[in-house]
Amino acid sequence: MKRALPVLVLSIAGLVPVWRYAPSHGTAATSPAPPVSSPAPAATVPGTTVVAGPTVGTDKGPVQVEVTFRDHRITAVRMLRQPDHPQTAAAVPKLIEETLQAQSADIDTVSGATVTSDGYKESLQAAIDSRGA
Repeated sequence: MKRALPVLVLSIAGLVPVWRYAPSHGTAATSPAPPVSSPAPAATVPGTTVVAGPTVGTDKGPVQVEVTFRDHRITAVRMLRQPDHPQTAAAVPKLIEETLQAQSADIDTVSGATVTSDGYKESLQAAIDSRGA
């Protein structure tokens, strides 16, 4: 009987996180995500080109970027499609910042958002390749 009470308490304590767990349903955003950074319209700035990368399907949902080039420099990146996931929302600003610093798709993966980071880099590289930069 002396062991029954601690076993019961520890069992309940172990089940509480299971009851509170809210799984990701793997649903992707059906509409485009709000822009993280908005590029200047191409028509108003001479030498500016806006290129959308392809949509990359990931386990978390589709990822697509749009890259704004001024001459041969990347001046802005925005997400056209991104997974509806908390880690993605935190990772996107970091990915964009690294892209603007590196001026390429050779950037680090954001810890905790590996799948989204990989999809981002793939769409980004395709946009850069199609621009010829």
